[in-house]
Amino acid sequence: MSPLTPQAVTKDRIQPGETVEDEGRVYAVRSIERVVSVLNLLQESIDGVTLKEVADAADLPKSSAFRYLWTLEKSRYVERDTDSGLFRIGLGFLGMQSRHTEVLRERVRPSLERLRDDLDETTNLGLLDGHHVIYLEIIESRRSVRLAASRGTHDPLHSTALGKAIAAHLPEDRVRELLAEAGMPSRTAETITSVDDYLAELAKVRRLGYAVDNRENEPDGRCVAVPILGTRLPAALSVSAPEARFSMRDVEKTARTLIEVAGQITLTPAETA
Repeated sequence: MSPLTPQAVTKDRIQPGETVEDEGRVYAVRSIERVVSVLNLLQESIDGVTLKEVADAADLPKSSAFRYLWTLEKSRYVERDTDSGLFRIGLGFLGMQSRHTEVLRERVRPSLERLRDDLDETTNLGLLDGHHVIYLEIIESRRSVRLAASRGTHDPLHSTALGKAIAAHLPEDRVRELLAEAGMPSRTAETITSVDDYLAELAKVRRLGYAVDNRENEPDGRCVAVPILGTRLPAALSVSAPEARFSMRDVEKTARTLIEVAGQITLTPAETA
C-alpha cells in the first residue's frame, strides 16, 4: 500500500490500494465515519434501535447523536417510530435497493404469484415512498382485460387501497403531513378529497383490517389491500381488478385471504444481514 503525498492528492484518480496520507495521518473525516457507523447499525436492525445504541455506536453524546439522526431523518435516510421511539433505516435508500425492501420483495413474490393463480387477478406489493405508494412488485392477471400498474411506478396515498392500508397504521400527524405535501386531487368522481373524510376512512380500515379502493383511483377499477405488519416497513398487499368482475362480495372474500397471507410475512435480522 503506497501512501500519497499532498501533491498526489490533486491527481484525478486514486489507484486501488492507495490511501490519502500526509505525514502519517490518514485523511478520514470523523463526522462521516460516525454517519457510516449509524447507518451500519440501522441497516443491521429490523425492529429499530434506541438513541443510546446509536450514541454508543458512533461514540457520541446522546444530544449529538440525536442531531445526526434528525439530519438523516430530514432526508428520509432514517425513520423514527413515534410509538416506540426506535430509529430504523429510512426509505431514502429505496432507490439504492435497500436490503430490507429486496428481502421483502423476495419473500412476498411467491405469495403474490399464488394469489394471482388462485384469483386470476393482478396482485401487488406496495411501499410508502415519500408521500406516494411505490409498486415494489406486480404479478399481472393473465386475462386480456386487467387492472395493473407497472413495477416502480407511484400512485397516490389518498386514492388507493394500498395507500389507505399503509396510512391506517401511521400516526395521524404523519398522515396529515403526507396529505399536505401531496394534496388530495380528485382522480375520479369517487375519490376522497377531504382530510377529515380520509381519516374517517382510515378508522374504518383499522376496524375491518383491510382497505378498499372502490373506483377511487381508476373509474372502472376496484382494489382491496391489507397491511403487512410483521416487517416494520410501511408496506401492504393488494388485489386489483376491473370493478365489473370484482364485486364487493368478492372484495370481502379476497380481503380475508389477504389478511391470512399478510399475517405469515415476517422478516428477521438474519434475513437482511
